[in-house]
Amino acid sequence: MRAQCSTATITKFYTSDAWIDGHAEDQLQHVAKMTGVQHIAAFPDLHLGKYGPVGCAVLADRIYPQLIGNDIGCGMSLFRLDLKLRKIKLEKAVRRLRELGQISSIDYRDRLVGVGLASSLLPETLGTIGAGNHFCELQTLKSADRNIGLDLAQTYLLVHSGSRSLGTYVLNNLPDHAFIGLDPDSSAAKKYVGQHNQAVVWAKLNRQIIAERAAKALRADVSLIVDVPHNLLSFGASGWVHRKGAACADGNLVPLAGTRATPSYLMRSLPNAIGNLQSTAHGAGRKFDRSSMHGRVRAKKSDIAEMQRTPFGGRIICEDKAVLLEEAPQAYKTAKIVMSDLEATCLSTCVATFHPLVTFKKIRGGR
Repeated sequence: MRAQCSTATITKFYTSDAWIDGHAEDQLQHVAKMTGVQHIAAFPDLHLGKYGPVGCAVLADRIYPQLIGNDIGCGMSLFRLDLKLRKIKLEKAVRRLRELGQISSIDYRDRLVGVGLASSLLPETLGTIGAGNHFCELQTLKSADRNIGLDLAQTYLLVHSGSRSLGTYVLNNLPDHAFIGLDPDSSAAKKYVGQHNQAVVWAKLNRQIIAERAAKALRADVSLIVDVPHNLLSFGASGWVHRKGAACADGNLVPLAGTRATPSYLMRSLPNAIGNLQSTAHGAGRKFDRSSMHGRVRAKKSDIAEMQRTPFGGRIICEDKAVLLEEAPQAYKTAKIVMSDLEATCLSTCVATFHPLVTFKKIRGGR
């Protein structure tokens, strides 16, 4: 359905089944009135953000860096492991994947140069996951369309991470007037776009190296199935598309992350969708903010232990009590409903379902 406001049209790609915070829709209306904003596409994972709603794409003739946020280039990468599910020993996999929390001894400067970046661009941070909702998850494939070539007997990795401190540096060092919108022809805008593009490349490389580290820990080889960013700026024929928690969708495969206790999905975006700014949802979307989760979830020792296991018999590697509480499954919407809304609004169709086996987030002493 469409809702008209003073300057921009908002297209909402969700049904009455979606859980949408009214404050997030208020943010949609605020963004729609910003100078130069022409159109907004909102998705069923929509939720409240710091500078604007998360789970939307915004078309404008000006550049608004805050609509991208600090984690420029953040995205999801799905990988295939040459490791059979029947060969997985769960507790051994948990022990080995703890290596992701340690500082890598590998020098990644040549990898930076290989993707066109300066060798000095934070090589020591590559291969690290970060805080909040970022993760590396070993997954099992429960169902899949035959024509996408995925094997139920194999295991998979889903990596969610971004540009780490690089994106934060870019956002924090903008001129004071940047948040009122940058003229695309201005020197400030050109500098931002250049740094933004570097952060997007850096973030993709970071996800690749995280997967390589996980695969090495599991004594396996890894190959990329798809990488899709969801925090980025892109230029098209009609202007600048700002995506915040909105995955790029151009008829290809797009991961849709669930929670650590619920399935994730692989969606095929439909190329003829109208008004979606070539974007779609990337995950379940938050239902409750992080601070409120400390009062919503019990935090006794037995509860914390229970949070480190999943309904599917999997394990969570997270030794930070605050992160366990703030990222509890109850904090998120139901990914299955998000997936159903994407199908109902003709944005995409589900082609595979994955269950979490081991989810790595954080260990004590890890970076």
